[in-house]
Amino acid sequence: MPEAYIVSARRTAGGRRNGRLAGWHPADLGAAVIDALVADAGVDPAVVDDVIIGCVSQIGEQTFAFGRNIVLASSLPDSVPAVTIDRQCGSSQQALHFAAQAVMSGMQDIVVAGGVESMTRVPMGSPINAAKAFNIGADPFAESIKKRFGVPFFNQFTGAQMIADKYGFTREEHDAFALESHQKAAAATDVGAFAKEIVSLPVVTAEGETVVHDRDEGIRPDASLESMASVKLLSEGGTLSAATASQICDGASGVLVASEAAVKTHSLTPIARIVNLAVTAGDPVIMLEEPIPATRRVLQRAGLSMSDIDLFEVNEAFASIPLAWIKALDADPAKLNVNGGAIALGHPLGATGTKLMATLIHALKARGKRYGLQTMCEGGGIANASIIEVL
Repeated sequence: MPEAYIVSARRTAGGRRNGRLAGWHPADLGAAVIDALVADAGVDPAVVDDVIIGCVSQIGEQTFAFGRNIVLASSLPDSVPAVTIDRQCGSSQQALHFAAQAVMSGMQDIVVAGGVESMTRVPMGSPINAAKAFNIGADPFAESIKKRFGVPFFNQFTGAQMIADKYGFTREEHDAFALESHQKAAAATDVGAFAKEIVSLPVVTAEGETVVHDRDEGIRPDASLESMASVKLLSEGGTLSAATASQICDGASGVLVASEAAVKTHSLTPIARIVNLAVTAGDPVIMLEEPIPATRRVLQRAGLSMSDIDLFEVNEAFASIPLAWIKALDADPAKLNVNGGAIALGHPLGATGTKLMATLIHALKARGKRYGLQTMCEGGGIANASIIEVL
C-alpha cells in the first residue's frame, strides 16, 4: 500500500472562553494554520488537492461550507476545494484519517487535514439551542433510539461518571490527575516545548494593546489539590468536577499529508509516517470508553504492542477517560500526555484531533522517540485511533 506522510503539523495556542482569541473569526483561525502548514512545508499552495476541516458546532460563523470559507480566507488559491466533517470530538482526527486514506488510495497527493472551533463565538450546543429558539425539532435522538437503549437522553457527563464508577476512581484520583496535567503543561511551556507547533497570532487585549498570542491560556501553574477540591462536583454523589474536565477553548490545528510521489516531486521533508488507523464504535450510553477497544484495534492492525509505543496522547475529556484507558490497557502513565492534556490546555472540540497530533509529533521528535499513538472518545460511543512513526 502507498505510504502517507505528514510533512507539517501546527496549532494555535488555546484561548480561554472570552479570552485572547475571542476576536478572531473562526475562518481566520483556520486560515492562519493552513498558511503556516504550507509555509513550513515549502510547497506551492496551488498543488493542495483538498482541505478537510473538522468542526462540531456547525452554525453561524462555522457553517455555510465552513472548510471552503477557511480556504478563501487563506493563502490557498480559490481552485483548492474543501469540505467540513463532524465526528464530534474526533472530527479533525477523522479529517487526518480521510486525508491519509485519500493519499494511500492514490487518488490525491497533498491534502490538508485540520479543525477549528471557536467555543466563545459559537458556544457548545449552539445548533440545538438555535433549533429550540426557532421552535423546530431540537432533539437529535429519535424516540426509537432512546427506547432501544432504555435511556431518556444521552449525555457525556453521565458517561464520564459511569466510567469513573465502573473503574472505581475517587474524586481524589481525578483531582490528582488533573493537577498533574496542569503541572506538565506549565513545565512544557516554560521550556518552550510547544514553540515549534504553535502558530503565533496577533490579538488585541481589553486595554487595546496588540500582543502576540503564543501560550496556551488555560494552564494554571498555581493549581493545587486544595483548590481543585473546592470546585463543585458535576453531579451529586459523583467524583468529577469542572476542574477535572477539559476546558472550553478556542483554537485551530492542522497537518499537511503527502504521498511518497509528492514528497519526491516537491522536495518535501516528512516529519512522520502514518503507520495505521482505526475507528471503532460501541455503547452510546457510557459513550466515552471506546478509546480502549480502538487502541486495541489499531495496535492489532499495525502488528504492534503497547510496549512498542513511545508516547501516547489520549484526550482528557474528563479525568476518568485516560485513567480508565491506563487501567484497562495496563499502560505506562509516564508515556501518557507528557506535555499535559485538555484539562490544562483546552479542548477546542473539532480542532482537538490534529492539535493532539501536532503535540505528539513534536514531543516524539524532541525526545528522539519513534512511535506515537493518539486516541480520543467521541459523542455516540465512537473513537478514532492513529499510530504514527516520527522520521
